[in-house]
Amino acid sequence: MIVQSRLTHGLAAIASLLVISSALVAPDHAHSATQAKPMTLSFNGVVYVHRWSKNGQNEFTPENDKDLTRWQDMVTINVHDKARDGDQLAVLANSVLGNYQQHGKILRTDSKPRTPQRPAEHLIVAILGNGALLEAVFARVVLVDGVGTIAVYSHRIYGKDASGPMGEWLKAKGPSIEQKLMSWDGIPPASTLKQLPQSQ
Repeated sequence: MIVQSRLTHGLAAIASLLVISSALVAPDHAHSATQAKPMTLSFNGVVYVHRWSKNGQNEFTPENDKDLTRWQDMVTINVHDKARDGDQLAVLANSVLGNYQQHGKILRTDSKPRTPQRPAEHLIVAILGNGALLEAVFARVVLVDGVGTIAVYSHRIYGKDASGPMGEWLKAKGPSIEQKLMSWDGIPPASTLKQLPQSQ
């Protein structure tokens, strides 16, 4: 189980077993598959449109935020088929935590213990960056229909002087985003996500 701390893809796009953001390991979006009516999901009162999928990583941005090289808000849903129980989910959460520690600053972690009604789940909040931007990342590690899933909400602020605006944004929005992510019941199951068009 991840360490209980009050300080807790990469950037929000998560790659392979570890979470690595698209700003650090950018997927090839140029060959993204298109469809007439892309899948959408709703988070925090905003509709997010499917933009890109590959190897279990699925990216969604708001309707007017189409540029995947300079997006502001993103929801990424990552499927990890090998995580099928609470112990395996904890290993996955610790891998995500370790990766974020290597690429940024952990702001907060938390774990909801297992109950008779639901398995344990985990939260990791971090700030990541590459000199040209800062990204606030909220990652919820949870079993969805028995499959390990990481639901990530990310918010970016661009520019070398992003630290001030990001601090203000986190103070104003962070607690609400965390609460809404941890209570979000709209995470698509793996069976649905696997039907999305895949990038080559």
